[in-house]
Amino acid sequence: MPLVKVNDLLRHATEDHYGVAAVNVCNYETIKWVAEAAGRERIPVIIQFYPGFEKYIALKHVASIAKDFAEKSEVPIGVHLDHSAGYGIAVGGVRDGFPSVMVDGSALPYGENVALTAAVVQAAGVFNVDVEAELGHVGSGANVDDIVNADHYTNVEQAVEFVERTGCGSLAVAVGNAHGAYVQTPNLDFERIAALRKALPIPLVLHGCSDIPHEQLQESVRLGMSKFNIATEYFRACYASVEKQVAAGEAKGNLFGLMNAAAEDAIEFVRGKMRLLNPNKFSF
Repeated sequence: MPLVKVNDLLRHATEDHYGVAAVNVCNYETIKWVAEAAGRERIPVIIQFYPGFEKYIALKHVASIAKDFAEKSEVPIGVHLDHSAGYGIAVGGVRDGFPSVMVDGSALPYGENVALTAAVVQAAGVFNVDVEAELGHVGSGANVDDIVNADHYTNVEQAVEFVERTGCGSLAVAVGNAHGAYVQTPNLDFERIAALRKALPIPLVLHGCSDIPHEQLQESVRLGMSKFNIATEYFRACYASVEKQVAAGEAKGNLFGLMNAAAEDAIEFVRGKMRLLNPNKFSF
């Protein structure tokens, strides 16, 4: 199965009523484990990278490794650059080989977010690169107000106008979700998700999916949410797997052996998320 366009994958997920896990990675192993999980589950996945990690590994290296795994996969895999905070970062992702990028202008005034997103869409379109945007304030899970204050949530009427004016291919929305670890259990606004799905012609994205209760994630799938970003929980699972193997003395000082030994628990974590987001048991 060749590398697939993220928007094509998300439209397929929307039509067939499953959610796609979009898992953040940071090195070769975390990429490999996500791809392996997809192959075992026979469910599509998106491998994505946060550009703030570029000091650790270059964008072009992540794009190249992820695309290589995708091109060799038997199930569809998309590759995406997550949370570009400005035009230069997003277009830099296009330059470095990402077939899909996110531009996040949600912290800007509405008009500036529209202008930024439209500019990225225009530039990315020259290279046939998909663009995800964000409207509403998806803040920090460490801040209660970011989770519970409905004033931060995506306005449905404004979202319709935003999509029309920018031409973005998918939209990340704020519906009670937030990034990072949550200080209290989030309660997603399902009525707003349903209204956004009814009003918008493009796939919807939920950021901050780590530690959202399982039943809430599954209800979001049923209501038509298509892309589910997972970072904090995956990195935690990878860390725990490595820690477990070190404590067991399995690798005995051998880093190569340690990475191999840590693989299974990390892979199983991703498989579990894939099954959770696939309540209708779709498979390739």
